[in-house]
Formats: sequence, C-alpha cells, structure tokens
Amino acid sequence: MTSPANLQSSLDLGLIGNGSIAALIDARARIVWGCVPAFDGDPTFCALLSPRRHEGGDYVIELEDCVSSEQEYLLNTAVIRTILRDSKGGAIEIIDFAPRWHQNERFYRPVMLLRRVRPMSGLPRVRIRLRPLADYGASQPETTWGSNHIRYLIPGFTLRLTSDVPVRLIRDSLPFVLDRDLHLVLGPDETLTQPVATFVRQSEEKTIAYWRDWVRYLSIPLEWQDAVIRSAITLKLCQYEETGAIVAAMTTSIPEAANTVRNWDYRYCWLRDSAFVVRALNRLGATRSMEDYLRYVANVAATDGALQPLYGIGFERELAESEVESLAGYRGMGPVRRGNLAWLQAQHDVYGSVVLAATQLFFDQRLTRMGDAAIFARIEPLGELAYSLHDQPDAGLWEFRGRAEVHTYSSVMCWAACDRLAKIAVHLNLAPQVKYWRQRADEMHARITEHAYNSELGHFVEALDGNRLDASLLLLADLGFVKADDPRFVRTVEAIGKGLRRGDALFRYVAPDDFGSPETSFTICTFWYIDALASIGRHEEARTLFERILARRNPLGLLSEDLEFGDGEAWGNFPQTYSHVGLINAAMRLSRPWQDAA
Repeated sequence: MTSPANLQSSLDLGLIGNGSIAALIDARARIVWGCVPAFDGDPTFCALLSPRRHEGGDYVIELEDCVSSEQEYLLNTAVIRTILRDSKGGAIEIIDFAPRWHQNERFYRPVMLLRRVRPMSGLPRVRIRLRPLADYGASQPETTWGSNHIRYLIPGFTLRLTSDVPVRLIRDSLPFVLDRDLHLVLGPDETLTQPVATFVRQSEEKTIAYWRDWVRYLSIPLEWQDAVIRSAITLKLCQYEETGAIVAAMTTSIPEAANTVRNWDYRYCWLRDSAFVVRALNRLGATRSMEDYLRYVANVAATDGALQPLYGIGFERELAESEVESLAGYRGMGPVRRGNLAWLQAQHDVYGSVVLAATQLFFDQRLTRMGDAAIFARIEPLGELAYSLHDQPDAGLWEFRGRAEVHTYSSVMCWAACDRLAKIAVHLNLAPQVKYWRQRADEMHARITEHAYNSELGHFVEALDGNRLDASLLLLADLGFVKADDPRFVRTVEAIGKGLRRGDALFRYVAPDDFGSPETSFTICTFWYIDALASIGRHEEARTLFERILARRNPLGLLSEDLEFGDGEAWGNFPQTYSHVGLINAAMRLSRPWQDAA
C-alpha cells in the first residue's frame, strides 16, 4: 500500500465539525488534524504538523494501490464525500462528518466523528489505521479493547471507536477486502444504544438535513452562491458553541510562507476577527452566531470594560506562548507554537470591534432579545476606553511585536465605537447620551483626520503623522469614517493598488517588521481591495479580480490566511475566518441583484 507518509502535506483540506469538535481531512480522506476535546485541545490528530517521536497522528481509510481520488462536500452541508480508486478498477466511497441536529430543544453536537465506507466497484482491499497521539504528538495513548470497540486513553478524555469492523483488523492495521458497508463512530467513551450501522446512517441523514435547512434560510447573493454558502458553513464551523467563541482558524503553526518563523497559534478568539465574522453572517441572515458571540464577550469583558485582543475559547485570559518540540511542523517547517503572546498586547481597535458587533442588537428586529437602555449602559464603558485610547500607541491589528505607533485603523475603530454609541442613543431616545457621544466622536474624527491624512502624499497613511501604506486603510469607507467618493479615499485606494498589489493579490504592508519583510499576500486584504475598488466605481475591475481570487480556493472551496503571489499556493493557518469573511462581503457587494434572475 502507498504510505500516507509519502504524501506531501498541503492545505488541500476539507473541514468537518459540529460546533464542539472539528477535523481536517486531506484529499485521500485522511484525518490529519483534529484537537480533543475542543478546538484548542490536544491535537490528537497532528499528522499535519509532522510528529517527531511516533508515527501516526492520523485516521486513515487506506485503499491498496490507490491511484486517484475525488472529493466534494455534499451539496450545502459540512459532510465530505471521497472516492478512492485503485489500478484494478476497484473503488470505495468514504463519507465523513460530525453529527449535528436539533434534538430535545437543543443541538445534538457531541465530540464525535463518524465515517461510512462503501465498496463501489471491483474487489478493493483496504486498511484502517487509527493512530491518535497525545501531548502534542509526544506520546502514544494506552489502548484497551472489547468485542466491538477500542478505547484510546487520551489524557483528560477517553476516545472510543465503535464499529462493525472486526476489532483485530483495526487494532493491528490488517488489510482486508471491502465487501460490505462499514460504519465507524469515534467519540466519547460511551456505549451506543443502537446498532452502529443504524446510528451512522440515521446520523448522516439528520446531519445533512440540519445543514441544508440552515443554508435554506441564508440571504445569499444571486452570483457565486456556492462560494458564499461554503464560506458561511465554514464560519459557522469555527464557532465553539459551548461558549460562543469564534476561533481565527482551526490550526496552529502553518507558516505564512515557506521556511519562515512566522508560525502562530490561531485556535483562540480574537475579538476583532470574531466581530468581522458575525457581521458577515448577519448580512446573510445567520444572527444566532452574533447572539452567542456577544454572550461570550459579556463573559470575558472586565468590569471596567477593558478588553484584551484575544481570549481562550473557555474564557481563558492567559495564553502563554511556547514552542512544541515534539512536532516538526508543517512540511517540517517549525517552530510549532502553543499559545499566543498577543494576549499581552495593546490593540485599541478591539473596543470598536465589540461595539460594532453589538450595534445590531439595537436595530435588528429578528433577534430574540433587542438591545435596550440597560445593555447600552453596559457597553458605554467600551466607548470611554476607546475615547481615552484613540490617540495612544498600540501594536495595531497586525500585532507588531517590536514597535508601537498610533495606528490609523486602531484610531478609526475607537472613533467607530463612539460614533455607533451616538447612533444607538438616538435610536433609544437618550438625548443626553446622544450629545455626549456625538461630541466625542466628532472630536476624535477631526483629530484623526488631521494626523492620518498625509497632504504631501495625497492619501491616508498607516499611522498618525506617518508616511507608510497599510491595507487596513481600505476599510475607512466601509466603517463610515469617510465617504467612498471622497477624493482622499479614492487616492488612498489607488496608492494601495500601486504600493501593495503584486499581480492579483495584496500585501498587508511591505515595510519590514519584527521578522523581516512579508513574502506572501494576505487574503483578506485582497478582498478588502476588491470591495474598495467597487465602492469607488471600478466595478468591472473588481469583478474580474474577484473571479481570479475565487479560482485560488482549494478544491473544496476553502481558503487559508495567505497565498503565494506566483502560483497561488496556500499558506498560513487554515481555514482562515478572515479570508471567508472577505469573500462573503465582496460577493455581496459585487453580485448582480436578484431581479436580474427573472
């Protein structure tokens, strides 16, 4: 059999999950990444990051003499179908998913991965290799078994595989002829109360029905529907529903470019990224994610309103960063990091991010609980902090570790916090607060404009009184700080196109930072540019560029954080919520109206 170890890792991966657990599956249906028992847990499946001490960290349905594979998501679901073919005409089908459906007035979403394997033609021979690791690949868990199950004693959580495959065939990784459907349930150490085949088949039907029902109520654009739906499902899968946290990505330490030390752990909740996610889902009509997220924010916010840039998905405040020696890294490109020092940084845009996310509470009548004066009073301290910090240095949204400046984006987001508070106060008929917050917002706007606009260069700049460009300036019109037809903004977009664009993609910035000069494009920035082009009237140019970027999604329609400028190879943590937010927003702006379908 072809050893999976001989297959080079890539980000041609699919994501399955259910809001409690998630896993990444490669083109041959190998589960190569998955943390237990939650998104930020021990990567029991860590083959993607090359374990040094033990083989494994994967879950493989291996076809003997496999020569090709085909893979797709079942329409409008988070269920992946893979077909493997051998050289003798044999073929098998593998269905992968995490169960999720409504049950007893709540969601059934256990820490569980289900697989169904079906022979399609010939006499295919397969081997099932389930090789979880523990302690970030440093150890092999103890195993025990019974007549129909195998238990893997992961520290803090015991996984049980229940199946209708003879236990010895899995335990000893023995090849066998696949002559009937097989069903495998990997989950908590609990006994199934019905036949495994029945449970898997019924779970598949219910999970497919859940996702298709969820998609049915999305308000999608006329064009690029498949891309928008896939992005929406992906964002939904990145929310940890136990707490409402939304992770920036499911992985840690996928480098931003080949052989760079820019490797970070993204399995945490950045308030900025999460606010972008809920705003995008809100535009599609998926408002439940916002309500869950705002409950999360209420649990992490300090009593005085002070906020860190990020928190753990279980409300953890301290996310100490360390290097993991037992994993060599993606394609051996370490280091592999656990934790993220950005929790210690000052990133002042976070206050605007949270207020913007909360604003819809006061205006959207679809929500189960509308915002009121009591909720307004709870978020006002965020405005006070935004006002006090809008002209103070911070690390910025790009999280510079070695320099602090008064970043324009951070200042504008602080303004946005006060501006939205003024608008909410108008909505609630709170006249004193209207005057108070409008005066503060106007004062901030004047000060920021004076120092963030460089009259000699003729455009806005990255930092107050600076002279560099930064792709976040593309958001000034979207945030309402300037109008899209303001000549200063138009010139800023044009300057960014000249200074940061290379081919079909954009850098975040080009000035060297703490780790040298950036090498790859930052995908969200390319979408911001597309959106800005459309807003200043260059609509057809924006559409053309958007189509070319869509073509760079992986075979299952997913995006990572970064793309090579030349061949478009994906780099950076995966799947990146930022990137899928950008895709949704650009598609919503660029699509022809639904009236054109008539």
